Amino acid sequence: MTDGERTEAARLIAQARRITVKVGSSLLVGADGYQLREDWLRALATDVTALRADGRQLLLVSSGAVVLGRRTLGLDGRRSTRLDEKQAAAAVGQPLLMSAWARAFEPCGAPVAQLLLTLGDVETRHRWLNARATLETLLGSGVVPVINENDSVATEELRVGDNDRLSARAAQLARSDVLVLLSDVDGLYTADPRRDPSACHIPLLEAITPEVEACAGGPITGGMGTGGMRTKLEAARIARLFGCATIITAGEELHPLRRLLAGGRATVVGAAGTPTSAYKQWIAGSLRPAGEVAVDDGAASALARGSSLLPAGVAVVRGEWDRGACLRVLDLAGVEIARGLTEYGSTEARAIIGRPSHAIAEVLGWRGPDELIHRDDMVLM
Repeated sequence: MTDGERTEAARLIAQARRITVKVGSSLLVGADGYQLREDWLRALATDVTALRADGRQLLLVSSGAVVLGRRTLGLDGRRSTRLDEKQAAAAVGQPLLMSAWARAFEPCGAPVAQLLLTLGDVETRHRWLNARATLETLLGSGVVPVINENDSVATEELRVGDNDRLSARAAQLARSDVLVLLSDVDGLYTADPRRDPSACHIPLLEAITPEVEACAGGPITGGMGTGGMRTKLEAARIARLFGCATIITAGEELHPLRRLLAGGRATVVGAAGTPTSAYKQWIAGSLRPAGEVAVDDGAASALARGSSLLPAGVAVVRGEWDRGACLRVLDLAGVEIARGLTEYGSTEARAIIGRPSHAIAEVLGWRGPDELIHRDDMVLM
């Protein structure tokens, strides 16, 4: 298939550097609510492995822990509204879910890793940096991260919500180019196709308008899932704002990603810019600086060439802050030349400025990043 013949979804996947794939409970478990679809898991693992072999990095956001835990706890597949039962089911089901993913990827020779997130991990900047560093290390080591919300401890007030939204935040965390939401329908229609035979498929959305939201209606997924087309559009809205395109497509059949590349039907929600540009805009304009550092001429020149800010180049530290805070970076004349998220709190920063990176461990008593502000977390002003 040539570039001119590809669908928009196939083109996005073919060009992506990093892809987040969300898998819902209804795809993992059969219609009886008990039996894992092991053949489906193996087929998806094969698809993921093929894309990885072609130079892409993939991470999965997987539901299913609560469903599997209910079965083990003898809750007869019913959906309990009691928080303690949900959390107990999640605690029992999460290792079963990870075991299933490990079995699926074992023939492909790909290790998997569990990453459980809470609302604080995606809303608090220093925890966000920690989670991102873990994710980057896993992806760089050739591991397939499997992400889920930490349902065994999260309360309703401290939850991200459904896994559609979680997948958007995970895609943001990973700075993915594409978010694929595997659903039980092949995209958005002008009405619910299960109730209105005249509903028309919508292949491409450049924006999510009130008219588009009206098409989504209420939840239309099966009995095991908690989301619907509306939550998928909400996830796509989150992803779009940080430069990630979203693909909503059916996932019940074997090899859903291979099917997409072959021209399978889907709804694509276009991105506004790129993940990198959106992230830099967020740093530059959306965060209130908590402090500032002044750098020497050598460091200023290095930043202009695209380097990270090392402690050795910092002359002055002003303000009090924690790790993950946004800082203004000034030259010796007091002109702001950059802005970024710091890897160290102000107390640690004062202790290590003017020192070479290899001396950080000796000064602090523990080994941290070599950079005070990494270039990926900095925008030049």
